Amino acid sequence: MISEIQTVELPKTVIEYVEKYERVVDNDRDRFLWRWIHKLFDSFTLSCVPAAELADVKEIKTLFTVFITTLDDLIETRNDTATFEEARRVARAPRTVDPEREGVDGELLEFVRELWEEIDGRLQAAPCYGEFASIFSYDLRQGFNAMEYTRVVSDNKHMANATGARAYGAHNMVLFPYTDIDLMFSPGFSLDELSGLRDLTWDLQKMARIGNWLTTWERELTEGDYSAGVIVQALQEGIVAPDELDPANADLDRVAQRIKDRGVEDAFLSEWEERYDEVSGQDYGIDTVDTDAFIAGMETVMEYHLASRDLK
Repeated sequence: MISEIQTVELPKTVIEYVEKYERVVDNDRDRFLWRWIHKLFDSFTLSCVPAAELADVKEIKTLFTVFITTLDDLIETRNDTATFEEARRVARAPRTVDPEREGVDGELLEFVRELWEEIDGRLQAAPCYGEFASIFSYDLRQGFNAMEYTRVVSDNKHMANATGARAYGAHNMVLFPYTDIDLMFSPGFSLDELSGLRDLTWDLQKMARIGNWLTTWERELTEGDYSAGVIVQALQEGIVAPDELDPANADLDRVAQRIKDRGVEDAFLSEWEERYDEVSGQDYGIDTVDTDAFIAGMETVMEYHLASRDLK
């Protein structure tokens, strides 16, 4: 599975923006993440996307992943709130963006602007863009809010709670925007089924979040990010104390092992399996999308999460 991902050939346009990302944002990030998500889009792109549009949709969603990752990097690893605030305006209110604002990384902001214009221009050419543009904009803002929530929790460890992690953190998976992009290219989708599809997307996004938590929380612990559900649950259950989570703590490996030994990971894995059984047995009232394939795609996502632990 890992070897398959490592041999994925990214589209030319994606490579161009990944190279810019490496120059401007993070030259230490392995290209594994981009290959990983590009490969996975084969598994959970909605079946209503016409075959002739699949390659373009995959490329746009991979570019969108670079965009989202860039903003997440700003607030999570760089702690650059000033640039983050301007960067998210690029998609929301581009005329209000102020590259001269104190503390803003102008070069990085320009990269975000170029990348967003590439994505947005291609989305506007989609046959159903008008039907889903406002929904996509709203869903994108929820992703930005999830990033901000991560920062607030990391700055205020004592506020970490499981309800907040599930409610806000799930949007960091951006499954709703991914689905919106699919729908923009799907003239055969019935709008009467949108409510049911969003119900299903809610359920699957929670599952995707669990898979991500299970395979990234140890790295995030060393980075001072305490918003992952595994860490939050350990805090709430008293397995670890907030003052033990300082990245400078020489015993951080022991803290992580304690979390594992107390079964926190196992509990989340069991929750994922229960959620999978629930969605598999539910009728969402959708005919123009193969929901069984969409659900099975999330199982594939989980398999790829577990196989690529600590590689993303």
